[in-house]
Amino acid sequence: MALYDVVIIGAGPAGYVSAIRAAQLGLKTAIVDKEWLGGVCLNIGCVPSKALLRNAEIAYILRKKGKDFGFSVSGLELDYAAAVKRSRKVAARLTKGVGFLMKKNKVDVVMGTARVASPAEVVVQTEEGETTLHTRNIVIATGAKPAMLPGVTPDGERILTYREAILQTRTPKSAIIIGGGPIGVEFATVWNAYGVPVTVVEMLPTLLPMEDPELGTELGKAFAKRGIKVLTGTKVEAVEAAKEGVQVKVSGKKGADTLEAEQVLVAIGFRPNSEGLGLEDLGIRLTPKGAIEVDDRMATNIPGIWAIGDVTGKMMLAHVGSAQGIVCAENIAGAETITLDYDAMPRAVYTSPQVAAFGLTEAQARERGYEVKVGRFPFQANGKALGLGESSGWVKLVVNAVDGEVLGAQMVGPEVTELLPELTLARLMEITPAEIARNVHAHPTLSEVLMEAAHVVLGEPIHI
Repeated sequence: MALYDVVIIGAGPAGYVSAIRAAQLGLKTAIVDKEWLGGVCLNIGCVPSKALLRNAEIAYILRKKGKDFGFSVSGLELDYAAAVKRSRKVAARLTKGVGFLMKKNKVDVVMGTARVASPAEVVVQTEEGETTLHTRNIVIATGAKPAMLPGVTPDGERILTYREAILQTRTPKSAIIIGGGPIGVEFATVWNAYGVPVTVVEMLPTLLPMEDPELGTELGKAFAKRGIKVLTGTKVEAVEAAKEGVQVKVSGKKGADTLEAEQVLVAIGFRPNSEGLGLEDLGIRLTPKGAIEVDDRMATNIPGIWAIGDVTGKMMLAHVGSAQGIVCAENIAGAETITLDYDAMPRAVYTSPQVAAFGLTEAQARERGYEVKVGRFPFQANGKALGLGESSGWVKLVVNAVDGEVLGAQMVGPEVTELLPELTLARLMEITPAEIARNVHAHPTLSEVLMEAAHVVLGEPIHI
């Protein structure tokens, strides 16, 4: 009977990264997944969606911005099915890569549905039958599933979740997106670029309601320019099938209304996948929303059982899950590790313009008692952004006025998701705005906005 040091349930970015790190530390490791290596992110989430967004960017330029760049296109044909096919190739390539990494690191892969029978046993139902994996430690990395509106059932044809939306090989004739979070606004960007009439319905006052309201407001302005209709402060009362599509009954600032479209995408968030694992029988503590409670080591209240990724409900982001997976493996192995600072985790939304943030907003910093300085710099004054023809948006740095600590940043504009690492590294290494300002940034680059915003914090603006 093989005895593992670690059995990981779930092969998404949290699980497979944790498996690699555990194997590197000399632990005999197995990983179990009921569907695929790479999880939602690599297969039907963050990776293929970025491929679709790239196609959408090109489609929008060809359809709408040719005049700005001095070209015209006649008889333009956009093949959305080809875009989806390309996104599937990208996903397949990375999934194969995860399989290679499992072999390289000598991690045993078991495909099947897992249940935790005890702190030392994982029972897996495979195609061949039931098998039991014996282990010293169990790591639960089962991710999350889409949350749904009460009484609404997705049918894959007229009412979609992100899964059906990302796999369908055609664009809808018209679409209503319920939820103005990252998934909702990214699909709005893609479909609008292909000429689909899109309406986004968000219950809270701005798009991206979990971020600084200024970001959601700026994105809303950009969407309006692109022809995307945004209804914020609007509640969905009912979703009903119509003759040739779906009706969505809403209520908001202007009263009740009924919206109609061919398809509805429900993108109101996620709920942890903690059911059906046998956790309640073992006494593992769950939050009221079904997330597994863990400490800073990623340990549950039951010795030998750990949890990482979306199922913990900490921050439902792939890179956060990967970071948790590494910390978890290191704690299991007794190796040197760190305690994660969730305030410092980067957040990225790949709309047009892109949105990126980390840490505290100005309001949150003041609520926590900080004396705050803010440095803001617009992309309108950045040469690279002007050259790209994408000069809307800005960068805002939130800084502790007492010691210069970078508390957070909010950005909206071209490729701002690529600008996050300099700022999160500054937070990690306690680099101040004075040092960011002194660091010479290549010209012309988008990264200069960070240097310029740092100068503004110091009260020494250069280019505004």
